[in-house]
Amino acid sequence: MSKTSISTTKAREILDSRGNPTIQTTIRLDSGVCGRSSVPSGASTGTHEALELRDGDPSRYLGKGVQKAVSNVNTAIAQAVQGMDAADQETLDRKMIELDGTLEKKKLGANAILSVSMAAADAAARASGLPLYEYLGKSQTRLLPVPLINILNGGSHADNNVDIQEFMIVPAGFTSLKEALRASAETFHHLKKTLKIRGYSTSVGDEGGFAPNLKSNQEAIELILESIQKAGYSPGKDIFLALDVAASEFFSEGAYVFEKSDGSRLSADQMIPFYQDLIRRFPIISIEDGFSEDDWTGWKTFTERMGKQIQIVGDDLFVTNPDRLKRGIAEGIGNSILIKLNQIGTLTETIQTVEYAKTNGYTTIISHRSGETEDTFIADLSVALNSGQIKTGSLSRSERVAKYNRLLEIEDELASKGRFDAWSVFTNIEKMG
Repeated sequence: MSKTSISTTKAREILDSRGNPTIQTTIRLDSGVCGRSSVPSGASTGTHEALELRDGDPSRYLGKGVQKAVSNVNTAIAQAVQGMDAADQETLDRKMIELDGTLEKKKLGANAILSVSMAAADAAARASGLPLYEYLGKSQTRLLPVPLINILNGGSHADNNVDIQEFMIVPAGFTSLKEALRASAETFHHLKKTLKIRGYSTSVGDEGGFAPNLKSNQEAIELILESIQKAGYSPGKDIFLALDVAASEFFSEGAYVFEKSDGSRLSADQMIPFYQDLIRRFPIISIEDGFSEDDWTGWKTFTERMGKQIQIVGDDLFVTNPDRLKRGIAEGIGNSILIKLNQIGTLTETIQTVEYAKTNGYTTIISHRSGETEDTFIADLSVALNSGQIKTGSLSRSERVAKYNRLLEIEDELASKGRFDAWSVFTNIEKMG
Protein backbone atom coordinates (compact mmCIF):
# COMPACT_ATOMS: atom_id res chain seq x y z
CA MET A 1 0.00 0.00 0.00
CA SER A 2 1.24 3.51 -0.81
CA LYS A 3 0.92 6.37 1.63
CA THR A 4 -1.82 7.82 -0.59
CA SER A 5 -3.99 4.68 -0.66
CA ILE A 6 -7.55 5.42 0.46
CA SER A 7 -8.42 3.81 3.78
CA THR A 8 -11.88 5.22 4.57
CA THR A 9 -14.41 7.54 2.93
CA LYS A 10 -17.08 9.17 5.09
CA ALA A 11 -19.77 11.69 4.07
CA ARG A 12 -22.20 13.74 6.12
CA GLU A 13 -25.00 16.24 5.56
CA ILE A 14 -24.03 19.84 6.36
CA LEU A 15 -25.58 23.26 5.63
CA ASP A 16 -24.65 25.67 2.85
CA SER A 17 -24.80 29.46 2.91
CA ARG A 18 -28.55 29.46 2.30
CA GLY A 19 -29.22 27.07 5.17
CA ASN A 20 -29.91 24.21 2.75
CA PRO A 21 -28.31 20.78 3.09
CA THR A 22 -25.23 19.86 1.10
CA ILE A 23 -22.65 17.11 1.33
CA GLN A 24 -19.26 17.08 3.02
CA THR A 25 -16.85 14.17 2.59
CA THR A 26 -13.68 13.23 4.45
CA ILE A 27 -11.15 10.78 3.03
CA ARG A 28 -8.54 9.17 5.26
CA LEU A 29 -5.43 7.69 3.68
CA ASP A 30 -3.44 4.70 4.93
CA SER A 31 -0.81 7.18 6.12
CA GLY A 32 -3.40 8.78 8.44
CA VAL A 33 -3.62 11.98 6.40
CA CYS A 34 -7.17 13.28 5.85
CA GLY A 35 -8.65 15.39 3.08
CA ARG A 36 -12.05 17.06 3.14
CA SER A 37 -14.41 18.76 0.73
CA SER A 38 -17.79 20.48 0.81
CA VAL A 39 -19.92 20.73 -2.33
CA PRO A 40 -21.79 23.95 -3.24
CA SER A 41 -25.24 24.27 -4.82
CA GLY A 42 -26.65 26.61 -7.47
CA ALA A 43 -29.93 28.56 -7.55
CA SER A 44 -30.06 29.45 -11.25
CA THR A 45 -29.00 26.09 -12.61
CA GLY A 46 -28.70 25.11 -16.24
CA THR A 47 -30.95 22.27 -17.38
CA HIS A 48 -27.94 20.49 -18.90
CA GLU A 49 -25.97 20.29 -15.65
CA ALA A 50 -25.06 17.00 -14.03
CA LEU A 51 -27.67 15.96 -11.46
CA GLU A 52 -27.50 17.27 -7.92
CA LEU A 53 -29.17 14.44 -6.01
CA ARG A 54 -31.79 15.62 -3.49
CA ASP A 55 -34.03 13.41 -1.35
CA GLY A 56 -37.35 14.99 -2.29
CA ASP A 57 -38.78 14.21 1.16
CA PRO A 58 -40.96 17.20 2.15
CA SER A 59 -40.73 16.26 5.83
CA ARG A 60 -36.99 17.05 5.88
CA TYR A 61 -35.51 20.37 4.80
CA LEU A 62 -38.51 21.01 2.51
CA GLY A 63 -37.42 18.14 0.29
CA LYS A 64 -33.83 19.39 -0.13
CA GLY A 65 -32.09 16.82 2.05
CA VAL A 66 -29.08 14.98 0.66
CA GLN A 67 -29.19 11.79 2.69
CA LYS A 68 -29.36 9.69 -0.48
CA ALA A 69 -26.15 11.28 -1.77
CA VAL A 70 -24.51 10.81 1.63
CA SER A 71 -25.55 7.16 1.66
CA ASN A 72 -24.19 6.65 -1.85
CA VAL A 73 -20.80 7.93 -0.70
CA ASN A 74 -20.78 5.88 2.48
CA THR A 75 -21.74 2.62 0.75
CA ALA A 76 -21.22 2.11 -2.99
CA ILE A 77 -18.55 4.77 -3.57
CA ALA A 78 -16.62 4.09 -0.36
CA GLN A 79 -16.42 0.40 -1.20
CA ALA A 80 -15.37 1.09 -4.78
CA VAL A 81 -12.55 3.50 -3.96
CA GLN A 82 -11.14 1.77 -0.88
CA GLY A 83 -7.50 0.94 -1.53
CA MET A 84 -7.29 3.16 -4.61
CA ASP A 85 -4.53 5.75 -4.92
CA ALA A 86 -5.88 9.21 -4.11
CA ALA A 87 -2.98 10.67 -6.10
CA ASP A 88 -4.24 8.96 -9.27
CA GLN A 89 -7.08 11.43 -9.74
CA GLU A 90 -8.13 10.40 -13.21
CA THR A 91 -8.39 6.68 -12.42
CA LEU A 92 -10.33 7.45 -9.26
CA ASP A 93 -12.77 9.74 -11.05
CA ARG A 94 -13.26 7.31 -13.95
CA LYS A 95 -14.05 4.58 -11.44
CA MET A 96 -16.87 6.65 -9.97
CA ILE A 97 -18.17 7.67 -13.41
CA GLU A 98 -18.33 4.00 -14.41
CA LEU A 99 -19.98 3.08 -11.11
CA ASP A 100 -22.70 5.64 -11.78
CA GLY A 101 -23.09 4.65 -15.42
CA THR A 102 -25.31 7.56 -16.49
CA LEU A 103 -24.49 10.59 -18.61
CA GLU A 104 -25.65 13.14 -16.02
CA LYS A 105 -24.57 11.17 -12.93
CA LYS A 106 -28.19 10.55 -12.02
CA LYS A 107 -27.65 7.28 -10.16
CA LEU A 108 -25.17 8.36 -7.49
CA GLY A 109 -25.52 12.13 -7.84
CA ALA A 110 -22.92 14.59 -9.09
CA ASN A 111 -22.78 16.09 -5.60
CA ALA A 112 -21.86 12.69 -4.12
CA ILE A 113 -19.22 11.94 -6.76
CA LEU A 114 -17.71 15.42 -6.67
CA SER A 115 -17.38 15.40 -2.88
CA VAL A 116 -15.15 12.32 -3.13
CA SER A 117 -13.23 13.66 -6.12
CA MET A 118 -12.34 16.90 -4.34
CA ALA A 119 -11.62 15.25 -0.99
CA ALA A 120 -9.21 12.82 -2.66
CA ALA A 121 -7.29 15.69 -4.24
CA ASP A 122 -7.13 17.49 -0.91
CA ALA A 123 -5.89 14.37 0.86
CA ALA A 124 -3.25 13.65 -1.80
CA ALA A 125 -2.02 17.25 -1.67
CA ARG A 126 -1.70 17.09 2.12
CA ALA A 127 0.14 13.77 1.88
CA SER A 128 2.58 15.31 -0.60
CA GLY A 129 3.29 18.22 1.72
CA LEU A 130 2.33 20.69 -1.01
CA PRO A 131 -0.36 23.37 -1.02
CA LEU A 132 -3.31 22.32 -3.15
CA TYR A 133 -2.59 24.82 -5.95
CA GLU A 134 0.97 23.55 -6.29
CA TYR A 135 -0.07 19.91 -6.14
CA LEU A 136 -2.71 20.37 -8.86
CA GLY A 137 -0.72 22.79 -11.00
CA LYS A 138 1.38 21.50 -13.85
CA SER A 139 3.25 24.58 -15.06
CA GLN A 140 5.70 26.71 -13.11
CA THR A 141 3.86 29.92 -13.97
CA ARG A 142 1.41 31.01 -11.30
CA LEU A 143 -1.19 33.40 -12.58
CA LEU A 144 -3.31 34.91 -9.83
CA PRO A 145 -6.90 35.32 -11.03
CA VAL A 146 -8.61 38.62 -11.76
CA PRO A 147 -11.78 38.59 -9.64
CA LEU A 148 -15.20 39.33 -11.12
CA ILE A 149 -16.83 40.68 -7.96
CA ASN A 150 -20.60 40.68 -7.68
CA ILE A 151 -21.54 43.83 -5.78
CA LEU A 152 -25.15 44.26 -6.86
CA ASN A 153 -27.63 41.39 -7.18
CA GLY A 154 -30.82 40.89 -9.16
CA GLY A 155 -32.57 38.06 -10.95
CA SER A 156 -33.00 34.83 -8.98
CA HIS A 157 -30.33 35.91 -6.48
CA ALA A 158 -32.38 38.73 -4.98
CA ASP A 159 -35.96 39.58 -4.07
CA ASN A 160 -36.02 42.89 -5.95
CA ASN A 161 -37.11 44.37 -9.27
CA VAL A 162 -33.81 44.00 -11.14
CA ASP A 163 -33.73 41.44 -13.99
CA ILE A 164 -29.98 41.13 -14.56
CA GLN A 165 -28.66 38.64 -12.03
CA GLU A 166 -25.19 40.00 -11.30
CA PHE A 167 -23.53 43.38 -11.70
CA MET A 168 -19.81 42.85 -11.18
CA ILE A 169 -16.73 45.00 -10.90
CA VAL A 170 -13.49 43.78 -12.47
CA PRO A 171 -10.37 45.39 -10.91
CA ALA A 172 -8.19 44.74 -13.93
CA GLY A 173 -6.08 47.88 -13.76
CA PHE A 174 -3.86 46.84 -10.88
CA THR A 175 -0.55 45.01 -10.58
CA SER A 176 -1.36 42.87 -7.54
CA LEU A 177 -4.36 40.97 -6.28
CA LYS A 178 -3.97 42.65 -2.91
CA GLU A 179 -4.42 46.12 -4.40
CA ALA A 180 -7.20 44.93 -6.71
CA LEU A 181 -9.19 43.61 -3.75
CA ARG A 182 -8.53 46.75 -1.72
CA ALA A 183 -9.92 48.95 -4.48
CA SER A 184 -12.90 46.64 -4.87
CA ALA A 185 -13.65 46.64 -1.14
CA GLU A 186 -13.50 50.42 -1.06
CA THR A 187 -15.88 50.57 -4.02
CA PHE A 188 -18.22 48.11 -2.28
CA HIS A 189 -18.37 50.28 0.85
CA HIS A 190 -18.91 53.44 -1.19
CA LEU A 191 -21.77 51.71 -2.97
CA LYS A 192 -23.36 51.02 0.42
CA LYS A 193 -23.06 54.69 1.32
CA THR A 194 -24.48 55.73 -2.04
CA LEU A 195 -27.47 53.41 -1.66
CA LYS A 196 -28.13 54.75 1.83
CA ILE A 197 -28.06 58.34 0.59
CA ARG A 198 -30.59 57.47 -2.12
CA GLY A 199 -32.85 55.78 0.40
CA TYR A 200 -32.27 52.29 -1.00
CA SER A 201 -31.95 49.06 0.99
CA THR A 202 -28.43 47.88 1.80
CA SER A 203 -29.42 44.29 2.54
CA VAL A 204 -27.50 41.73 0.50
CA GLY A 205 -28.47 38.84 -1.77
CA ASP A 206 -27.29 35.23 -1.92
CA GLU A 207 -23.80 36.13 -3.11
CA GLY A 208 -23.24 39.11 -0.84
CA GLY A 209 -24.01 41.92 -3.29
CA PHE A 210 -26.54 44.59 -2.43
CA ALA A 211 -30.09 43.89 -3.55
CA PRO A 212 -32.12 47.12 -3.62
CA ASN A 213 -35.23 47.88 -5.65
CA LEU A 214 -34.06 50.24 -8.38
CA LYS A 215 -35.67 52.26 -11.15
CA SER A 216 -34.04 50.17 -13.88
CA ASN A 217 -31.23 47.77 -14.76
CA GLN A 218 -29.33 50.79 -16.07
CA GLU A 219 -29.54 52.55 -12.70
CA ALA A 220 -27.65 49.65 -11.16
CA ILE A 221 -24.73 50.32 -13.50
CA GLU A 222 -24.83 54.06 -12.87
CA LEU A 223 -24.74 53.57 -9.09
CA ILE A 224 -21.71 51.28 -9.38
CA LEU A 225 -19.85 53.75 -11.61
CA GLU A 226 -20.57 56.55 -9.15
CA SER A 227 -19.22 54.39 -6.32
CA ILE A 228 -16.03 53.56 -8.24
CA GLN A 229 -15.39 57.26 -8.72
CA LYS A 230 -16.18 58.10 -5.08
CA ALA A 231 -13.63 55.47 -4.06
CA GLY A 232 -11.05 57.39 -6.10
CA TYR A 233 -10.74 55.06 -9.08
CA SER A 234 -11.37 55.43 -12.80
CA PRO A 235 -14.05 53.32 -14.50
CA GLY A 236 -12.63 51.76 -17.65
CA LYS A 237 -9.06 52.18 -16.47
CA ASP A 238 -8.76 50.85 -12.94
CA ILE A 239 -12.05 49.03 -12.62
CA PHE A 240 -14.25 47.63 -15.39
CA LEU A 241 -17.76 46.15 -15.33
CA ALA A 242 -19.12 42.68 -16.05
CA LEU A 243 -22.69 41.37 -16.20
CA ASP A 244 -24.16 37.95 -15.57
CA VAL A 245 -27.53 38.33 -17.22
CA ALA A 246 -28.71 34.74 -16.58
CA ALA A 247 -31.09 35.18 -19.52
CA SER A 248 -32.42 31.62 -19.27
CA GLU A 249 -34.22 32.74 -16.11
CA PHE A 250 -36.44 35.20 -18.00
CA PHE A 251 -36.69 33.50 -21.39
CA SER A 252 -40.30 32.53 -22.13
CA GLU A 253 -42.03 31.38 -25.31
CA GLY A 254 -39.29 32.61 -27.60
CA ALA A 255 -38.83 36.02 -25.98
CA TYR A 256 -36.80 37.61 -23.21
CA VAL A 257 -39.29 39.06 -20.73
CA PHE A 258 -38.08 41.66 -18.24
CA GLU A 259 -40.78 40.75 -15.75
CA LYS A 260 -39.09 42.13 -12.65
CA SER A 261 -38.57 45.63 -14.02
CA ASP A 262 -40.63 47.10 -16.88
CA GLY A 263 -42.31 44.00 -18.35
CA SER A 264 -40.82 44.53 -21.81
CA ARG A 265 -40.46 41.58 -24.23
CA LEU A 266 -37.45 41.40 -26.54
CA SER A 267 -36.54 38.91 -29.23
CA ALA A 268 -32.97 37.64 -29.55
CA ASP A 269 -32.42 40.11 -32.38
CA GLN A 270 -33.62 42.94 -30.12
CA MET A 271 -31.42 41.83 -27.22
CA ILE A 272 -28.29 42.42 -29.27
CA PRO A 273 -28.75 46.20 -29.68
CA PHE A 274 -29.80 46.32 -26.01
CA TYR A 275 -26.38 44.92 -25.06
CA GLN A 276 -24.56 46.97 -27.68
CA ASP A 277 -25.99 50.15 -26.22
CA LEU A 278 -24.84 49.20 -22.72
CA ILE A 279 -21.36 48.29 -23.98
CA ARG A 280 -21.10 51.57 -25.89
CA ARG A 281 -22.09 53.68 -22.90
CA PHE A 282 -20.39 51.85 -20.06
CA PRO A 283 -16.99 50.12 -19.50
CA ILE A 284 -18.44 46.60 -19.75
CA ILE A 285 -15.84 44.00 -20.74
CA SER A 286 -17.72 40.77 -20.02
CA ILE A 287 -21.29 39.51 -20.46
CA GLU A 288 -22.23 36.08 -19.15
CA ASP A 289 -25.33 34.17 -20.29
CA GLY A 290 -26.71 37.02 -22.34
CA PHE A 291 -28.98 34.53 -24.11
CA SER A 292 -30.90 31.45 -23.05
CA GLU A 293 -29.07 28.15 -22.68
CA ASP A 294 -30.49 26.70 -25.91
CA ASP A 295 -30.73 29.89 -27.97
CA TRP A 296 -27.71 28.93 -30.06
CA THR A 297 -28.73 31.29 -32.87
CA GLY A 298 -28.88 34.30 -30.57
CA TRP A 299 -25.52 33.40 -29.06
CA LYS A 300 -23.91 32.99 -32.49
CA THR A 301 -25.17 36.30 -33.86
CA PHE A 302 -24.07 38.15 -30.74
CA THR A 303 -20.62 36.55 -30.87
CA GLU A 304 -20.21 37.49 -34.53
CA ARG A 305 -21.03 41.11 -33.78
CA MET A 306 -19.37 41.62 -30.39
CA GLY A 307 -16.90 38.78 -29.88
CA LYS A 308 -13.85 41.00 -30.39
CA GLN A 309 -15.07 43.79 -28.15
CA ILE A 310 -16.04 41.92 -25.00
CA GLN A 311 -15.73 38.58 -23.26
CA ILE A 312 -18.84 36.50 -24.04
CA VAL A 313 -19.18 33.89 -21.31
CA GLY A 314 -21.19 30.68 -21.47
CA ASP A 315 -22.40 29.31 -18.14
CA ASP A 316 -25.85 27.74 -18.56
CA LEU A 317 -24.91 27.38 -22.23
CA PHE A 318 -21.82 25.22 -21.65
CA VAL A 319 -22.34 23.91 -18.06
CA THR A 320 -18.66 22.90 -17.87
CA ASN A 321 -19.55 20.14 -20.33
CA PRO A 322 -16.91 19.35 -22.98
CA ASP A 323 -19.51 18.22 -25.52
CA ARG A 324 -21.47 21.47 -25.32
CA LEU A 325 -18.23 23.45 -25.38
CA LYS A 326 -17.10 21.57 -28.51
CA ARG A 327 -20.30 22.57 -30.26
CA GLY A 328 -19.78 26.19 -29.23
CA ILE A 329 -16.21 26.19 -30.53
CA ALA A 330 -17.23 24.52 -33.79
CA GLU A 331 -19.99 27.07 -34.39
CA GLY A 332 -18.05 30.12 -33.21
CA ILE A 333 -20.24 30.75 -30.19
CA GLY A 334 -18.87 32.68 -27.21
CA ASN A 335 -15.21 33.18 -26.38
CA SER A 336 -15.19 32.23 -22.70
CA ILE A 337 -16.51 29.52 -20.41
CA LEU A 338 -17.54 29.62 -16.77
CA ILE A 339 -16.18 26.62 -14.88
CA LYS A 340 -18.22 25.11 -12.05
CA LEU A 341 -17.06 21.80 -10.62
CA ASN A 342 -20.53 20.61 -9.67
CA GLN A 343 -21.93 21.18 -13.16
CA ILE A 344 -19.87 18.26 -14.45
CA GLY A 345 -19.19 16.32 -11.24
CA THR A 346 -15.48 15.42 -11.11
CA LEU A 347 -12.19 17.26 -10.84
CA THR A 348 -10.75 15.34 -13.81
CA GLU A 349 -13.54 16.38 -16.18
CA THR A 350 -13.31 19.96 -14.92
CA ILE A 351 -9.58 20.17 -15.62
CA GLN A 352 -10.01 18.61 -19.06
CA THR A 353 -12.70 21.15 -19.95
CA VAL A 354 -10.44 24.04 -18.87
CA GLU A 355 -7.54 22.72 -20.92
CA TYR A 356 -9.73 22.17 -23.98
CA ALA A 357 -11.13 25.70 -23.73
CA LYS A 358 -7.68 27.23 -23.45
CA THR A 359 -6.36 25.21 -26.38
CA ASN A 360 -9.14 26.70 -28.50
CA GLY A 361 -8.57 30.30 -27.42
CA TYR A 362 -11.42 30.57 -24.91
CA THR A 363 -10.85 32.30 -21.59
CA THR A 364 -11.81 30.42 -18.43
CA ILE A 365 -13.42 31.64 -15.20
CA ILE A 366 -13.41 29.38 -12.15
CA SER A 367 -16.70 29.94 -10.34
CA HIS A 368 -18.50 29.42 -7.05
CA ARG A 369 -22.25 28.75 -6.71
CA SER A 370 -24.90 30.87 -5.01
CA GLY A 371 -25.23 28.25 -2.26
CA GLU A 372 -21.66 28.04 -0.98
CA THR A 373 -19.63 26.67 1.92
CA GLU A 374 -16.41 27.77 3.61
CA ASP A 375 -14.43 25.37 1.38
CA THR A 376 -11.74 27.32 -0.51
CA PHE A 377 -10.95 24.61 -3.10
CA ILE A 378 -11.80 26.85 -6.08
CA ALA A 379 -9.30 29.51 -5.00
CA ASP A 380 -6.46 26.99 -5.23
CA LEU A 381 -7.90 25.53 -8.43
CA SER A 382 -7.94 28.93 -10.17
CA VAL A 383 -4.23 29.36 -9.45
CA ALA A 384 -3.34 25.74 -10.24
CA LEU A 385 -4.93 25.93 -13.70
CA ASN A 386 -3.77 29.49 -14.45
CA SER A 387 -7.38 30.24 -15.29
CA GLY A 388 -6.77 33.97 -15.01
CA GLN A 389 -10.24 34.77 -13.63
CA ILE A 390 -12.43 33.82 -10.69
CA LYS A 391 -16.02 34.47 -9.66
CA THR A 392 -16.67 33.93 -6.00
CA GLY A 393 -19.19 36.56 -5.01
CA SER A 394 -19.09 39.85 -3.20
CA LEU A 395 -16.89 41.29 -0.50
CA SER A 396 -19.30 40.32 2.26
CA ARG A 397 -20.52 36.99 3.69
CA SER A 398 -17.76 34.81 5.05
CA GLU A 399 -18.29 31.93 2.58
CA ARG A 400 -17.36 34.38 -0.23
CA VAL A 401 -14.60 36.27 1.58
CA ALA A 402 -12.94 32.97 2.56
CA LYS A 403 -11.97 32.42 -1.09
CA TYR A 404 -10.51 35.93 -1.43
CA ASN A 405 -8.56 35.51 1.80
CA ARG A 406 -7.18 32.21 0.54
CA LEU A 407 -6.06 33.92 -2.68
CA LEU A 408 -4.33 36.64 -0.64
CA GLU A 409 -2.56 33.88 1.29
CA ILE A 410 -1.49 32.23 -1.97
CA GLU A 411 -0.26 35.55 -3.37
CA ASP A 412 1.84 36.03 -0.26
CA GLU A 413 3.24 32.48 -0.47
CA LEU A 414 4.14 32.83 -4.12
CA ALA A 415 5.74 36.27 -3.76
CA SER A 416 7.75 36.95 -6.93
CA LYS A 417 6.69 33.58 -8.41
CA GLY A 418 3.12 34.80 -8.67
CA ARG A 419 1.76 37.14 -11.33
CA PHE A 420 -1.37 39.29 -11.44
CA ASP A 421 -1.72 40.42 -15.04
CA ALA A 422 -5.18 41.18 -16.34
CA TRP A 423 -3.86 42.35 -19.71
CA SER A 424 -2.55 38.86 -20.45
CA VAL A 425 -5.96 37.42 -19.60
CA PHE A 426 -8.16 39.67 -21.73
CA THR A 427 -5.99 39.69 -24.83
CA ASN A 428 -8.96 39.05 -27.15
CA ILE A 429 -10.87 42.15 -26.03
CA GLU A 430 -10.23 45.26 -28.09
CA LYS A 431 -12.15 47.42 -25.61
CA MET A 432 -9.37 47.02 -23.03
CA GLY A 433 -6.64 47.96 -25.45
